[in-house]
Amino acid sequence: MSTVHVVGAGVAGLACAVRLARGGRSIRLHEAAGHAGGRCRSFFDATLSRTIDNGNHLLLSGNRSVMAYLDEIGGRNSLIGPPEPAFPFFDLESGQRWTVRPNLGRLPWWIFTARRRVPGTRAGDYVKALTLARARPEDTITDRLDTGTALFARFWEPLAVSILNTAAEEGAASLLWPVMMEIFGRGGSASRPLIARVGLGHSFVEPALALLARRGAAVEFNQRLRAITAESGRVEALDFGGGSITLGDADSVVLAVPPTAAASLLPGLSAPLEARAIVNAHFRLPEPIDTPGGSPFLGLLGGTAHWLFIRGDVVSVTVSAADALAEEPPAAIATALWADVARALDQPSAPQPPVRIIKEKRATFAQTPAQVVRRPGTRTAWRNLFLAGDWIDTGLPATIESAVRSGHTAAAVVVGG
Repeated sequence: MSTVHVVGAGVAGLACAVRLARGGRSIRLHEAAGHAGGRCRSFFDATLSRTIDNGNHLLLSGNRSVMAYLDEIGGRNSLIGPPEPAFPFFDLESGQRWTVRPNLGRLPWWIFTARRRVPGTRAGDYVKALTLARARPEDTITDRLDTGTALFARFWEPLAVSILNTAAEEGAASLLWPVMMEIFGRGGSASRPLIARVGLGHSFVEPALALLARRGAAVEFNQRLRAITAESGRVEALDFGGGSITLGDADSVVLAVPPTAAASLLPGLSAPLEARAIVNAHFRLPEPIDTPGGSPFLGLLGGTAHWLFIRGDVVSVTVSAADALAEEPPAAIATALWADVARALDQPSAPQPPVRIIKEKRATFAQTPAQVVRRPGTRTAWRNLFLAGDWIDTGLPATIESAVRSGHTAAAVVVGG
């Protein structure tokens, strides 16, 4: 039987391997690290004495590729969220709280109801966002949206920065419109916010590895691909440093590694190599706590933190497009972020609880117009080599949804030949 070598056990690689294994293909999964999941993983932190996620991820019920993947591995019930769309926000400067509440149906009547909208906005402000549909490849978010409105400051900008992990003045507007159509364009039933009840590893990684084991897939950790040997239009061998694997005539390779790694292995590959950072902080409180509205997450404006997540006695904070913040020492980052958390959750500012700071300096590629055009497709110049990852051209921003979709597309191309 032919073998599909999936190189990279992040979400893209796992999604590809799971889809192919369920289809009866022989899978050999290679991962450079000692664990699977990539950025979407959980680990035990000795400082907090808790299992935490590497980073925080807010999912939406309309993420159809993610939901299909979770259904395949049996992980959909591991997500939690409100029965209806609800996005709570807190302005750290003014102290004002509000919740954006889209209605469940496809007709967005909620924009005509003041208590469901962002304070200080009108229904017409939301309609103007349709200009994103006409975004040119070179347009940024601020080229298309009116930056002088309350809606921009209190909704579109924080949403765009968190989705693109790029500042609004340089983020590609062309990537925001597909998200709006897939989520808000399909009605409120597609825009319910969801988070992992236990952790990302429990939801996305452990069930996938268990399924691959049941299907007889070989999963090999600490195997970094060093070189690819290609001749006559196809990959002939994979060199992992400790030895070379010769491919059979019908074998295939799915390269599901970060863009910098792919570019080093495939000279001449067009890939988005400029990156943006994400900073995460995890605070362990003396006892479990809820947000004032009871939501497991909270959007923050006017401070350093962007999003706050609560799981038991651990409060996690995310800052996107955080290149400058990532250069600060952990203690300074913790001080700034705890000030935001304490204010948002009505906690004492001192003493600061135990904290773990995680800097991801290359969390995603910089989703600017100049970098977006460098995204390659699934197919390569070699007929048995395919690409997967949130950075390839899925038509979506570099999110978990994009990563899973890229894996599913690669699997389909492998099967289709």
